[in-house]
Amino acid sequence: MKKIILILTLITLIIFSPKVYAQEKICGVYFTGVGCPHCAKTDPVVLEDLLEENPNLFLIEYEIYQQSENAYLLYAYNEKYKSTLGIPLIIFSHEQKIGGDAPILNNIKKIIESLSGGNPCPLYDGTLKNIEEIDINSLPGKPKIWQKNKIIIKSGKIDNELAKEILKSKNLSETMKSKDYEVITPEPVPLSGKNVLFENAIKLSGMIYQWNGPPLEEKVSDINDTSENQHEQKNELTLTKIISLAAVDAVNPCAIAVLTLMLIAILTYNPEKKKNVLLAGFAFTSSVFVMYLFYGLVIIKFFHIVQALTATRLLLYKILGIIAIVLGMLNMKDFFMYKPGGIGTEMPMRMRSKVKKIIEGIVNPRGAFLVGIFVTIFLLPCTIGPYIIAGGILSVFEIIKTVPWLLLYNFIFILPMLAITFIIYGGIAEVEDVSGWKEKNIRYLHLIAGIIMMLLGIAMFIGWV
Repeated sequence: MKKIILILTLITLIIFSPKVYAQEKICGVYFTGVGCPHCAKTDPVVLEDLLEENPNLFLIEYEIYQQSENAYLLYAYNEKYKSTLGIPLIIFSHEQKIGGDAPILNNIKKIIESLSGGNPCPLYDGTLKNIEEIDINSLPGKPKIWQKNKIIIKSGKIDNELAKEILKSKNLSETMKSKDYEVITPEPVPLSGKNVLFENAIKLSGMIYQWNGPPLEEKVSDINDTSENQHEQKNELTLTKIISLAAVDAVNPCAIAVLTLMLIAILTYNPEKKKNVLLAGFAFTSSVFVMYLFYGLVIIKFFHIVQALTATRLLLYKILGIIAIVLGMLNMKDFFMYKPGGIGTEMPMRMRSKVKKIIEGIVNPRGAFLVGIFVTIFLLPCTIGPYIIAGGILSVFEIIKTVPWLLLYNFIFILPMLAITFIIYGGIAEVEDVSGWKEKNIRYLHLIAGIIMMLLGIAMFIGWV
């Protein structure tokens, strides 16, 4: 009888051991943002130290600054779990959640210890499921799933069972023996303030898996991964928006008016030296380009600071869309009811006399460059609107990655200035002709700018771009 009882007990343990193992797994959701100074304190502790110390810990990470698709989830979790709209934030259940760097650093290890018996994953709809029961495809946004020395980065529709098999695999070579994959170079996984480096990486359909440990053999797969296409589409959308905004800024009458005033001053002082027109035009245009590049970096840095206020960051894109719509309406208003010095569309009248007085003192190309630097301040009221919107769009990138976009924006912005300089230097037209053309067509310039801004603003607000 004792032997029978012992055998039955062993059979029971064998049958139910997978469920016991499942319950021992701890799962949480972690919200962070690359560039958030508070997250820089918690990211290494949560995504490195805790995972190293707790092999059964799984963390679903949502980064909300670089991955704007994840931002709305902060609202969803706050509604279901009464957490917070600030980051860093880690949620284990309706009762167990911590927000803020100091609370996380002071309490996270104690909470993990209290969950040693197991903890299901808190999902965005308020339900709790064990990691084995989750369909990873149903996780919204762009999550990363972390476990000790390994990470799954979701980029599209994945093989859900294979993904979970990989996470729990102790012999990856055996697991992937008959699977399609492509060995790729591991990419640094950005945290706030640093990157996490992995030794190996493979690309599968809809995901990238990176890990430390023995590598897999090279194997070229015929996978249909959409991550690269999505990245290209995102860049194409950004390119369309930036070119549109720069085009609106380029046809702004402000900059054209200031350039023509400067060229008149140069020609009036020394009409025989037409070469000075070319040099002065280049000098003035160069100074505008350099200063606006600087202003762009300042605007983007400002938006990076605003992004630290997470609740504001989530509304930022719609706010920028509204601003674009308003600027579009103001420009279109100037087509139907034109009044010089319109708010947000032209240089205020009280500034024009000051700018003219400054420009009249230009006698050579060097002076044109120096005055150009100073005059950009007066240009800001009528040119800054599209630039602010562009800065907000580009603020999802790291500051260094915004430089090529700003170079493109400002190159488009100065194209009319370069064109006017060449036209006058080449004798194709006189400065007065250019100035007269601008005055004659100023309403149409505002109409074109207004239509582009209005359409872009509506598309941004609705979420089409």
